[in-house]
Amino acid sequence: MRNQWRLLLRHHQIRHFSSSSNITRPLSLLQVTSKPNPPHSHTTFNSSITSHSNHPFFLRQYSSVNEKSNDPSILITIFTKPINGDEIKNELDSNNVVINRDLVLNVIKNLNSDPNTAIKFFDWVLERETESVSSKAYNFMLGVLGSNGLVKEFWEMVDCMKKKGYGVRKGAFDKVLERFEEDGLQDDVEKLKGLYSKDLNSSTEMACARISNIVRRKSWDENVEKELNELGVNYSSELIEMVLEKLSEDPMKCLIFFRWVEENGLFKHDQRTYNAMAVVLGREDCVDRFWSVIEDMKDAGHEIEDMTYVKVLERFMKKRMVKDSVSLYEFAMNGVNKPSRKDCTFLLKKIAVAKELDMGLFSRVVKAFTEKGFALDDSMLDAVLKSLTSVGRMRMYNKVLDAMVEGGFKPSGAMQNRVAYDLSSSKMKDEANKFMVKLEDYGLTPNHKTWVSLIEGHCVGGDLEKAKECFEKMIERGGASSAGYVLDLLVNSYCNRDRAAEAHKFFSDLLNNKDLKPEHTTYKILISKLLVRKKFEEALSLLGSMKNHGFPPFLDPFIAYLVKRGTPDEAMLFFKSMTVKKFPSTNVFLRVFEAYFKADRHKQAQNLLAKCPQYIRNHADVLNLFCSMKPEKPSEPAAVSA
Repeated sequence: MRNQWRLLLRHHQIRHFSSSSNITRPLSLLQVTSKPNPPHSHTTFNSSITSHSNHPFFLRQYSSVNEKSNDPSILITIFTKPINGDEIKNELDSNNVVINRDLVLNVIKNLNSDPNTAIKFFDWVLERETESVSSKAYNFMLGVLGSNGLVKEFWEMVDCMKKKGYGVRKGAFDKVLERFEEDGLQDDVEKLKGLYSKDLNSSTEMACARISNIVRRKSWDENVEKELNELGVNYSSELIEMVLEKLSEDPMKCLIFFRWVEENGLFKHDQRTYNAMAVVLGREDCVDRFWSVIEDMKDAGHEIEDMTYVKVLERFMKKRMVKDSVSLYEFAMNGVNKPSRKDCTFLLKKIAVAKELDMGLFSRVVKAFTEKGFALDDSMLDAVLKSLTSVGRMRMYNKVLDAMVEGGFKPSGAMQNRVAYDLSSSKMKDEANKFMVKLEDYGLTPNHKTWVSLIEGHCVGGDLEKAKECFEKMIERGGASSAGYVLDLLVNSYCNRDRAAEAHKFFSDLLNNKDLKPEHTTYKILISKLLVRKKFEEALSLLGSMKNHGFPPFLDPFIAYLVKRGTPDEAMLFFKSMTVKKFPSTNVFLRVFEAYFKADRHKQAQNLLAKCPQYIRNHADVLNLFCSMKPEKPSEPAAVSA
């Protein structure tokens, strides 16, 4: 296998090596290019900075934070797998991972005890994401190599860093020195101390410290500029980035220094330094100057980096600067490296829960996303609706949906069902009505399941009149052949709210529709509830329809009713309603008589028998039943002897 930093030392000739720890590493080619520093100039920089509140970038924006993109554990998991090259790239893409300098540092830090994976990761980043490897990242890798006893590899990386102009930092020095001393590597200890002492006086870190001390010490004036010029420093992207980071607590001095360096011909700002300046200014009290730098960066042909975007957006969101967040998203979407789908969803959710829902900002994000060829999907709407619900804004469902449909979104059948149910179950019947109308306006005819969801929601919300109205509309538009389940749902809802009589009237009216076939359970629940409410005649009227629909008669609740409170006349009506014949089979009579006897209502059984037709009264099974159930006479007392 090949190793990148060794290739650099060997003038890009591929070679193999293995460490004392038998760690195998992938190797790839590292191209190092150096840019000549521009000649020094002594032009005095005007320290007054002009505000740019009316910049054109309030009409553009970048994307939101991808929650997974900054999680080092995802990369560690990927790089510990036995995969390489494009396989790794595919894994990163599928997890929406965006490599940046901060993420590289976090991963290396977490791999301190796993040098094999650390080297594999570092090599991969060097080959494919060179801009994400900073001097600090090299120093972190020095710490990993040195502290794990990879002495040869440590010194090879040191040589590679020298080629790039990087020095050894104190953190790496202390960490590796401790291990070298523990292992008794005295020659390496002395070599490391000498190297660090030399780097301390000539390194980028030392130049940064000197520049920062001069700028921080007093207000910017000609004397400050003079002192800086006398340093004779060769400015680089890394040096400027380090100075800006060190002075970040005073963003105005950072901006003055940033402008001065370029105006004096000391360095022409590149993408890295522009992004470093943007990070410093990306805060509430410097937002106008932030946009001014962003505008300059765009004019110079540079892109905003993911790391910059994430840091600035987090600050904007923390301060509830939603408008600037949207502008940042638009700016990024107009760049080469566009934010991910999850970024768009994140920002839409934040707009949804802002103190005031600004649909103009919402539409701008949708437009920025879709105009670049991306398509909105159900998961994005689902996330937004959940956010609206969490802050009590369900009444905004339709407006949000309008904005997304305008961007080309077409909600799936499942999503239509969900929205219909959410609105109706939350007692928002007006919004639910509007939603059903809008579906047709969108060219999406609501299907049967959407109507079912709507009606079920109204039932759950307790608006049975609205549920019944929607049920009638559903039958009118789609026919009654598949309405049995919804009818059962409605009848149950009425009965559970002690409104069985209303359910019966509604149900009976619907029976005129020959296409409608109620379910067996609908008859059973309605009959049971009617009898509980002493609505015997209403319940009895359903037996004929039940038979017409091919269901067996439902006897148990009628028998229970007759035994508990029924009259012989009601019992006879029950017998006659069960069949198209004059009377049902003898078994039905026997079941009723047995129920009377079981309840110890012998007299009522005798009264009913008296009303039965003669063939029932004379039936052998009936006579045997009554004889066996006749109460025994008390025995006569024994005669007392005189």
